[in-house]
Parts: sequence; structure tokens; C-alpha cells
Amino acid sequence: MDHNTQELLRDMVEPLYRGKFWMQLTGVMLILSGILTALSIVGLIVAWIPIWAGWVLMQAAGAAGRVFESGDSRDMKFALGKLKTYFTIFGVLILIYLAIAVGGMLFGAVGMMGMMGGGM
Repeated sequence: MDHNTQELLRDMVEPLYRGKFWMQLTGVMLILSGILTALSIVGLIVAWIPIWAGWVLMQAAGAAGRVFESGDSRDMKFALGKLKTYFTIFGVLILIYLAIAVGGMLFGAVGMMGMMGGGM
């Protein structure tokens, strides 16, 4: 790979490189929260999600650092792929959360209507 391409990659990854500390901190906190979640019986079911997300974010941060230092395009692709996975995980979780929230509101509204209609 020529020097110009390496410089371009370094320039492109610089914002991720500067945010590397925060990506790593968020990754560690997600892993720790997953471990703490796993301490409860119900938490065992969902604890793998924040652990997985934290691990993926840590991998992205590491790859961003390698790109900035070496200018390797494979590391750039790896870092961006891991960020895609991280946002996909949380996108799916948000959709599930919204579906559960809307379902809960509808269930509550139907229950209220039933109570109001049954009390007359």
C-alpha cells in the first residue's frame, strides 16, 4: 500500500482514534454491567448482550488504534465492521424494547377499558 493511501486511512480514522478511550470505557462498562446482570437468575438470560456489545466495541477501538498507527486498510474494514455490529445489536434491542413498551401500553389500555366497562 502506498504512503498516500496510508495517510488517507489515518486521516479518516482519526475521529475514531481520538474517541478510542471512550469506546474502550463504554466497552468495559458494558462488560461489567453484563457480569453484574448475570448475578441474578433472570439476568442470566440477557447478560450476554451487554458483554457481547462491550467486547465488540473494545475490538473496534483496538482496530481503530491499529489503523491510526499503521494505516492498514484491513484494520479499517475490521473496525468499521465491528462498529456496524455494535449499532446493529443496540438497534435490534431498541426495536424489541419499543415493541414491548407499545404492547404493554396496549395491554394496560385494554385492561383499563375492561375495568371501566365491567364496573358499570
